This record gives sequence, C-alpha cells and structure tokens, in this order.
Amino acid sequence: MKKDRDSNKKGTFSYIMGSVGRYIKSNYSVLIMIFVTFVVCSGLSFVKIATTSTISSYNLEDYEIGQISDITIKATKSLAPDAYNPVSVEKDEKVIRKGFPITEEGYAKLKKMAEAPAYIDYRAFANSVIFHLLNCILFFFFRSRLYFKRKIEFKEIVTECLFYLVIYAMAIFASKTVLFSSAFAMPVIIPSTLCVVLVAILFGQLNAVFFSIVVSLGVLNAASYQLVPFLFTLTISLATSRIVNKIERRIDMIFASLLQALLNVVFLLVFKVIFNDSMNEAVLSLTGVAFNGFISGILCLGLLTPLEMILNTASPFRLMELSDLNNPVMKKMLVTCSGTYNHSMMVASLAEAACREIGANSLLARVGAYYHDIGKMDNPEYFVENQNGGENIHKAINPSLSVSIIRSHVKRGMEKAHAMRLPQQIVDIIGEHHGNQVIAYFYNEAKQSDPNASSDDYAYTGNPPSTKESAVVMLADTVEAACRTLEKPSVPRLDKFISALINGKIELHQLDNCDLTFNDLTKIHDSFVQILAGYYHSRIEYPDQKDPDSGSVSAEKDRTLDKSAEKTSVQESKTREKTASKSDEPKKTRGKNNAK
Repeated sequence: MKKDRDSNKKGTFSYIMGSVGRYIKSNYSVLIMIFVTFVVCSGLSFVKIATTSTISSYNLEDYEIGQISDITIKATKSLAPDAYNPVSVEKDEKVIRKGFPITEEGYAKLKKMAEAPAYIDYRAFANSVIFHLLNCILFFFFRSRLYFKRKIEFKEIVTECLFYLVIYAMAIFASKTVLFSSAFAMPVIIPSTLCVVLVAILFGQLNAVFFSIVVSLGVLNAASYQLVPFLFTLTISLATSRIVNKIERRIDMIFASLLQALLNVVFLLVFKVIFNDSMNEAVLSLTGVAFNGFISGILCLGLLTPLEMILNTASPFRLMELSDLNNPVMKKMLVTCSGTYNHSMMVASLAEAACREIGANSLLARVGAYYHDIGKMDNPEYFVENQNGGENIHKAINPSLSVSIIRSHVKRGMEKAHAMRLPQQIVDIIGEHHGNQVIAYFYNEAKQSDPNASSDDYAYTGNPPSTKESAVVMLADTVEAACRTLEKPSVPRLDKFISALINGKIELHQLDNCDLTFNDLTKIHDSFVQILAGYYHSRIEYPDQKDPDSGSVSAEKDRTLDKSAEKTSVQESKTREKTASKSDEPKKTRGKNNAK
C-alpha cells in the first residue's frame, strides 16, 4: 500500500511538472518579454532609489527658526542622539509641517538630518523588486486564456510592455522633478491616457481594462506609494477605455479628447476635495491634466496609422477602411463572381445583426463576412451561386476532384488574405467558416461508388470557429445558402429550418471552441429569422400576372388599349369642338342681316 501511495505521489508530481513544462514551452516568448520588463523596471527602481537623497532632500539654508514652512518634511530614517547633536529623530516622523512655524526642536532635527550621511536604501529596492515581480505575475495572469479564451499574439504583449515601461519611466521622472514631484502634479506628465487609448483601439476594451490596472500599480510604485497618482491613473484609465470603446471614425477622437480633458479636470478636483488638498496651486495642475487629456487624443490619431500598419490589427478604423465596397477586391468579386458577392453581402448583414444582439464585435463580423469567400474568385464557375442556372460542372467530374476544388477556396482565401495583409482576426474567420465538417453531398455520391470511402477525405481541413464572430459568420453562411432552397419561405418554415441548421452545427461539434451560450444561439436564431423573413417577404400578386415564360401579354394589352382609348377620346372631343364652332357661324350671320 505504501509503495502504491508513493507511486501515486510520483505520478501526480510528474503530471504537474509536465503540465507546467508544456505551458512554459507554449508561452515562452510571452514569459521572456514579461521577464525583460521586470528586469528593466527593477533597474529603473534602483536608479530612482540610488539618486534619492535618503536622509535630506532639502537645503538647510532655506529654513530658519520661526519661518512658516511651505512643505511637510518627514524623516526617512531613525537617527539616535550623539555628542554633537543630542536630538533624536524617528523614522516617518513629521519634522516640520506645512503652514506651521519652524520650532527650535524642528530646526535641530532638520540640521541633524542634513548632517547625516546619505545611503542607498536596499530595503526599499528589495520591496520594489518584489512589487514588480507580483505586478508582472498579475499581468501574465490577465493575459492568459482564462480571460481571453484565445491565443494571445506576441505583438500584443510587446506593445503593452513597451507602453508600461514608458509610463513607469515618466512617473519616475516626474517624482525626481521639482515641478511634478507633488502627488497632484504627477498626473500632468504621465502619458497613461495616451497608452490606454492606443491599447483599447488596437487590442480591444478588455485588454485596456487589464492594462489600466497593471499600469496604475506601476505608477503607485514610482510615486513612492502615494495614493493620489495611483487612484487618478486607475480611474481615468478605466474611464478612457470605456469612452473609446464605441469609436469607429477618426473624427470621433477629437470629441473623445475634449471629453477626456473634462474628465481629467473633474477627477483631479474630486481627489483634491477628498484628500483636503489646498486649492492655491490648483490652476496649474488642472490646466496640465486637461492638456494631457486633449493632447493624448491628438497624438493617438498620429500614432494609430503607423501602429496599425506595423501590428496589422483589426482596429475599428482599419475595419471601417476594409468595409469599403469600392476597394479593388470587392470590385473584382462583383465582376468575376457576382453570385458569391451577393451571397457575401447577405451573410454580412446576417452576421452583423446577430453579433450586435449578442454583444460581439459586429464590425469585425461584417468585414469578415465580406472577405470569407474571396478564395472562390479563382474558380467561380465551380460554385453553384455563380452558375446562373446553367449546367452543374461537377456532374462531369469525379466527386473527389470536386471536393478538392470546393475546399481549396478556404486555403486560397487565406493566402489572398495574407497577401493583402488583412488582420489575423479576418484570416481566422476565412479559415474557420467551414470548420472541419464533411461536404455531405459529394461524400454521399462517393459512397455510392465506393462504400469504403473515408469521410476525412471529403471534409474541410480547417478548425472549428474559435471566436464568437467567427462562429456567427459560419452560421450565417450556412443559413443564407440553405434558405435559398426553400420554396415559399414563410416565417414558421424559416424558424424550423434555421433551428435545424444551428442544431446540426452543435451536433457536429463545430461550436465547441467558441464562447457562444445557448442564450446567444437563441438570439442569433431570432435575428436570422427576422432578417430573412423580411428578405423573403411575400409580394402582392397583381391580376392576370403570369410567368413571363408562358407568353402572356394581357397586362401589356391592357396598357395598349388604355392608351388607344385615351387617343380616341381626345380625337372625339376635338371633333365635337370643331362641329360646334361651325354651327355657330350661320347664327352670327343671320343676326347681322336682321340688324341691317
């Protein structure tokens, strides 16, 4: 029994260590970048502590007994009395207070602190190192799949780490500068608003929220654990991530900048009231934070374009540019495969509406739907929507060849997307919009001639959707194509048919890797039904309206008869007028003769 327990312990330990090893191996690049950030922050902390006058940070000649102090000075170290100066000083003791006269005892303590030798506070440095380590662990935890349910791209980590280092370095610079060293002046120079706006636009609101928390903790350390810079950075960063969440046009950044400047002023005033700070120098700090908020939006506009090009992210501005249907790819699709173009437009409408209902990125879904079938442009005639009622080419070729042609449009689409430098989120939608499901039509045909045909040979080679947007595009693609086969598609028939299609995807495990809930699927279903019911709405059938192929021209005859009747009535009215005018002439002549 003891041997069994020991073997179980060894097995559990081996399993845990193996899991840790696999996790580190799959995330080693992220861990290296976070470790580099930790080392740089620790180095900056050492520079800050080493250049700090540990005992006294003032000039003794600026103070005298009886003078009203303009600052509060605290002792940073305990000093025992000696033969030269019998005064003792306790650590964190307020030697002199702002607004109070300097006493003889206070001046003696100032003198003792000024005469004490400076030293590097290694204990404070050790505390900073531990703080940075915990903050980096928190950052890595926030960036894990626990929150994002997707693989985090390395470029996101690099960008956020660089932004973090910039903010931390500027906070240390502010703490070492007389003009910005006070708690209410530090936010003037810290570029947290600019960095949070860029993170929110480039990587999304959730990224910006987590980044705001980590950055605020970094500012707390740089500001020697003063609460005001930490609270101001945290609140304004969270508010900023919310403000820019719905921005889709670059012009909106101007209005967001004005709102940001106003919020900066309001938050700083609130903290001044809460911490009972003097309003004597409030104008300078309030003006500074207002300028900080406004200029952050302007600088963001200038930095976004190069960052979008370098990082190739699906930012709202980039997606709006890609949604322009006048771009060359969309124009080529309209000309070469108009059926696929119209299908993509309908899929985009369905996906956008459904994502809006479930709170997903509707703009990303719409643009992804526009481009999801660009791989069909190379061989458009092999896809039924482009055959325009003509003969089906696949009837003349082998099912295995048909399958290779059909499923190649996914690979070709991804290749085109990479060549166009489309964002990775759109490339993923293109590669996942068919998942790994079997192409049933050709598989069934192959089974008739070869009962041993493998389903793997007739299945798409992609992965099931990994995001909500990708899953919605898959469902919209399936529903739009399938509903075209319905005869007289009424609302009840659409309801049942769409439910069956969605349930089919669930049974085929195509929705296992995305975060869609059953409540989301219900909303998606209802959205599809509403849009398709409006698209396939019944029209009024006019009298004698028949199929043009039947040769009926009754309506045209009616219009011709109406026109001829109008001409006849006009001619008859003119004839009556002429006859009446001729009959009036003899009467006038007889009247003249009688008068004579």
